[in-house]
Amino acid sequence: MDSINDVLINLQCELVAERNRVNPKEINWLQYDILHLLSQQKWQLPSEMSTSLGISRTKLSKALKVLKQMGYITQKPSEMDGRELVTLLTDAGQELLDGVEIGHNHLSVVASKLFTEEEQTQLAKLVNQLSNALRSERMRVHE
Repeated sequence: MDSINDVLINLQCELVAERNRVNPKEINWLQYDILHLLSQQKWQLPSEMSTSLGISRTKLSKALKVLKQMGYITQKPSEMDGRELVTLLTDAGQELLDGVEIGHNHLSVVASKLFTEEEQTQLAKLVNQLSNALRSERMRVHE
């Protein structure tokens, strides 16, 4: 039986391969992750995004600049602190994500054919548990 380490590495490789299959060539993974994060949370401060994504503010700033030039995001001063910019997804950014989402649905189709409903529920619970633990650990490190 494979170790948990081997299983997670293999899963990560497969998920990256699936992302490569459906992600448009015009944006990189970090840019995609930023857009996806904005689609989930509607708006974000750069300090929150860098922590959520586990990257430096400098790296985030560079990615935001490109996404803004491409028209996928917009930024405006925060109402709470005018020194910080609130980042929002534009309609063009949402359209790009919608196109990628169609390709991502392939994962759900494969899983629904492979797993029973009970197994799908169990998998969703376990993956969410792991994702939440990883996110919490990353947030704790940045506190």
